Amino acid sequence: MWDPVKYLDYADLRARPFHDLVARIPAAKPRRVADLGCGPGNLTAGLAERWPGAIIEASDSSPEMVEAARSRGVDARVLDVNDWAPEPDTDVVISNAVLQWVPEHRDLLRRWVGLLPSGATLAFQVPGNFDAPSHALVRALARAEEWAPRLADVVLRENEAVDSPLGYGNLLADEGCAVDAWETTYLQRLTGEDAVLEWITGTSLRPVKDALPGEAWDHFRAQIARKLDAAYPPRPDGTTWFEFRRVFVVAVVP
Repeated sequence: MWDPVKYLDYADLRARPFHDLVARIPAAKPRRVADLGCGPGNLTAGLAERWPGAIIEASDSSPEMVEAARSRGVDARVLDVNDWAPEPDTDVVISNAVLQWVPEHRDLLRRWVGLLPSGATLAFQVPGNFDAPSHALVRALARAEEWAPRLADVVLRENEAVDSPLGYGNLLADEGCAVDAWETTYLQRLTGEDAVLEWITGTSLRPVKDALPGEAWDHFRAQIARKLDAAYPPRPDGTTWFEFRRVFVVAVVP
């Protein structure tokens, strides 16, 4: 279950990749903009400012996130990204940190390109830090004898789904798209105790938390906290550096 409040921890830092992605979208006056995986709607609301004449379409698979988005005035609906299909007037599609949860998303990208009108823009970004200690340590702990029986089917399945900028560039170029693909590693200065743990609890650790009952989750959390603190030692001022790699793609449909 997604927790909109927890997700919005470090909201400004989490928003940077979204804004960097949207800034590279070339569409001037799109008719319809679809935000797939709108989350709590805090970023979707800004799309109407960028494109005031466009219909803003928003969806998310989490009812909790959709409820939070609606509370912000975003007309969002509950919808799995696998089930989405573009309306005929869809000129921009944005997917912000969603496709890593969909192992078959390469097929989705090909399908969307085939359904979108000529000149439409497909823009998405996904995490590229699955080999970083923040993720590798979680996977290693989940494989330990104590946890493997309960976590074998749920831990970080998105690790196998994400490609490189070159991989996505080739995939979409083969579909005839003009492609702009790149990666960025943000050096983020986090604050607070167990800063990296708090960061990933709102995203990549969510399946682990969902799979473990209360006391088991507390025990797992205490174990991973010690490992993360060793890998990401706080500075003397109490802040913690956290490298955060993202993969971006903006493709214009032929």
